[in-house]
Order: sequence, then C-alpha cells, then structure tokens
Amino acid sequence: MKRLVLALILCLAAVNAVAVNPDEVLDDPVLEARAREISKGLRCLVCQNQSIDESGASLAKDLRILVRERLVAGDSNEQVIDYVVSRYGDFVLLKPRFKSYTLALWLGPVLIVGLGLLAVIIFFRRRTSAAAAAPAPLSKAEKKRLKALMNGES
Repeated sequence: MKRLVLALILCLAAVNAVAVNPDEVLDDPVLEARAREISKGLRCLVCQNQSIDESGASLAKDLRILVRERLVAGDSNEQVIDYVVSRYGDFVLLKPRFKSYTLALWLGPVLIVGLGLLAVIIFFRRRTSAAAAAPAPLSKAEKKRLKALMNGES
C-alpha cells in the first residue's frame, strides 16, 4: 500500500514537472524565474483550473512562450499580464482583479460566511432563551387536577 501511494505521488509530481518543456526555458535564470511567477497566475484556457505553468495543453505552451517572448522584449511583469489579459480577457487570471464587476467574487464568500455565522448566533440565542424561560408555576386548581390524575382518578 505504501509503495502504491509513493508511486502515485511520484507520478503526480512528474506531471507538473513536465509541463514546462526544456525548449521553453530561458537562458537567463532571472527572466525564467519571472516567467514562472507570471505563468503561475495565468489560467490555462483549456484546463481552466490549472495554471499555464502546470498545464500540458498546447494552448498553455503557446501562452508560456508568449510570456517569455514579452519578457525577453523587455516588458515588466505587469505589462506581460496586461498584454495577455487584453488578448484573452480577465478570465485568464487565476486571481481576478478587484473591479466593480468582480465584487461578487471577492465579497460573496465573506458575505456568505458572515450570514452563516449570524444565523448560527441567532439560532443558539433563541435556543438558550427558550430553555432559560421557566414555565409559570401551577395554580392550586392545576395542582389538584394533577394529583388526581396521578392517583388514577379522573
């Protein structure tokens, strides 16, 4: 069992290692590090939940090459990202920018968690207040009726 798990981990590690082909790697290690950093933030448009750095799709390869070409041409990281976004739209970003139309993406989860916590707090407050409310004591007539019922009288 341990060997199977180890083999699976090694296979998964190999998949990610193969994504960037050796012919794509830049000679300058600083530019290559910048290219890898940019590639980690760009979505593969084929896989959609992987970065182009991790994806083996041909479109991801084309995007990795495009990023490296722009870096070699002297663009800054932000200029490269802006260029790719201008061609493919904001969807290409794994971490969308904070804009008016992405407000729901950024604030939606916070709002949902906040409403959930509020619901839990209200639920427990109502539950403890209902349990804390002591029932009114029995009147003399009720006590007499209860005693009669317990003694088997009707």
